Amino acid sequence: MISYPSRHCTVELQALPSRIGQVRRIVSAQLRYWHLDPLIDRAALGVTELLTNVHQHAQPDKTCTVEIELLLDRLTVSVRDCDPRLPVVAEAAGADALATCGRGLAMVAAVSESWGVRPDESGKVVWFSLPAPVAAVRATPARPPQRTTTVTVETPARRFAEVGQRVDLSRPEHAPARSAVVG
Repeated sequence: MISYPSRHCTVELQALPSRIGQVRRIVSAQLRYWHLDPLIDRAALGVTELLTNVHQHAQPDKTCTVEIELLLDRLTVSVRDCDPRLPVVAEAAGADALATCGRGLAMVAAVSESWGVRPDESGKVVWFSLPAPVAAVRATPARPPQRTTTVTVETPARRFAEVGQRVDLSRPEHAPARSAVVG
């Protein structure tokens, strides 16, 4: 059996509206790096919904940790916050179809393979998982590859004076750059 190592990324933040978009971009970039492009939209939507819940409902503060982990063929995205109260999923029968809030966890459930919540020593963790394409899991480097460069020199390098035409540094051709900042 061939085993593939775990890949893990953690971001700590205050779940403020300005930060949620930044974390969505971080998650997207990390999934691109892991060659999991087909999961970007669903993972970005899910993490946005979970962070929005922290922003709207978590007490006493909005501090949280987002973790994404690729283990074998499963991507798990989790958000840990300091509020011990567990989320409540709105019932579909009683929900307004045009409501602009209250559907976040239902959306997470709809785009993910599985999701859940578990109490934590300092609050709770809400998570969801997505199946990872097998080809992408195998193609993902466990760590950045070591770069090796082979240089073949066929002709000797020319000396600096031979490279180009002579430049008179006492007469610059272009005006110096100026700052747009006053002062």
